[in-house]
Amino acid sequence: MITRKGEPIIMRVIAALLAGALTLTAADIDSATFIDHDKMAAAFAKGGRLIAGSEFQVSGSHRDAPGGAEVHEKGTDILYLVEGEATLVTGGTMVNAKPTAPGEIRGTEIRDGREQHLVKGDLIMIPAGVPHWFKEVTRSTSYLTVKVLKP
Repeated sequence: MITRKGEPIIMRVIAALLAGALTLTAADIDSATFIDHDKMAAAFAKGGRLIAGSEFQVSGSHRDAPGGAEVHEKGTDILYLVEGEATLVTGGTMVNAKPTAPGEIRGTEIRDGREQHLVKGDLIMIPAGVPHWFKEVTRSTSYLTVKVLKP
């Protein structure tokens, strides 16, 4: 997939991951972090944060049904589907948007956004400030979420 600027999307994903990794400090992580397959499986089954630092978060996520629309003002989401399929809407206008926490906005749906049908193995990057919404979950879906936080 190519971005509007002609840059391969994977290059933007790698840049975002590196930006997060290069800003880690000893206070964030002072050694390598290993998460075994049982803990990963549990995170994908129920959802849950796996690793967090001041400028990143890694979580396992799971959906059996659509969710509400959301915008993270300071967090870029990188989603990698490990199981299932779903329709994700990005961009457009959020309906019934309300702040739920500092920098976090939730709504009921998105109008005039771009629909992407996601399947196992797909990766999508959602920049900070872009509305997104799991409109449909066709099959039980598990995904890894890497959130790169802006200061």
